[in-house]
Amino acid sequence: MNFGGSGSPVWDAVGALGPKDTDRMVGMALDNGVNLIDTADVYAGGESEDLLGQVLGTRRREVVLATKTTARSGPGPNDVGQSRLHVMRSLEDSLRRLRTDHIDLYQIHNLDPLTPFEESLAALDDAVRQGKIRYVGASNLTAWQTMKALGVSERRGWARFSSLQSHYSLAARDIEREIVPLVADQRIGLLVWAPLVAGLLTGKFGREGTTDSGARRATLAWPPVDMERAYDVIDVLREVAARHEAPVARVALAWVLAQPGVTSAIVGAKRPEQLEDSLAAVDLELTAQDLADLDQASALPPEYPGWIQLPNPERFPQPA
Repeated sequence: MNFGGSGSPVWDAVGALGPKDTDRMVGMALDNGVNLIDTADVYAGGESEDLLGQVLGTRRREVVLATKTTARSGPGPNDVGQSRLHVMRSLEDSLRRLRTDHIDLYQIHNLDPLTPFEESLAALDDAVRQGKIRYVGASNLTAWQTMKALGVSERRGWARFSSLQSHYSLAARDIEREIVPLVADQRIGLLVWAPLVAGLLTGKFGREGTTDSGARRATLAWPPVDMERAYDVIDVLREVAARHEAPVARVALAWVLAQPGVTSAIVGAKRPEQLEDSLAAVDLELTAQDLADLDQASALPPEYPGWIQLPNPERFPQPA
């Protein structure tokens, strides 16, 4: 998402890296063991895919290459959504920009309320059978929508979603209510986007303001979170980071990676030092006390029917 789009206010805020910087960041990631790269046809109007295709070159086989379709790609009525027409057009455009003959993980980017899952999944299944897609996935769906799609695929014998990409962080734990149990039950991967909430959990932000006025979050308050709860989390993140003599961002990422069901965390970086810090999170092992403190600061309030379904020995005695 950081690649391309220079000259656009939105993409300039995100990163707008050009070919040279994109090449450096991708090369650094691959050299340090990263093996999943996620993009989308809508990022920078397709320029993200184009730059990624340029810089991967002969290293294409080293990565699981993931991209997405659904968002508007043109002015016409068929330039958006998950109709068979748009899915097929988007796929061919992505293959061309990425300079590859197949996409490892092709994901629907959001819900299309106008197109039934039967049509979208049939088109995706055809592409799998043609060898243009290895696996299909989804992003930003609710648990019931994901389960409905899985049911359609099972009933028809089509390729099912192998993964769900969702927003998850210490400041946004909403998916723990329904989505995390779903991916565990259905044994599909969980790809986390915005684990640092676009820089909010990097240590640069707090109740006192920000130490980096050029940070993305300083100009683009997205994704939205409850800021008061986020500040409480940041206070505890700083305490845990001090115990480990580690940056705040590294602790926030380590927490995400330690959560049940998480397959991978998608991070974006504009500068090499940011990427280096993010990659170091895999080696940071949080203690039980660290996890307990962070959980207490960020825990979701109970909601119905979750609170009534909690284990209750008086209603459902456990076997001896």
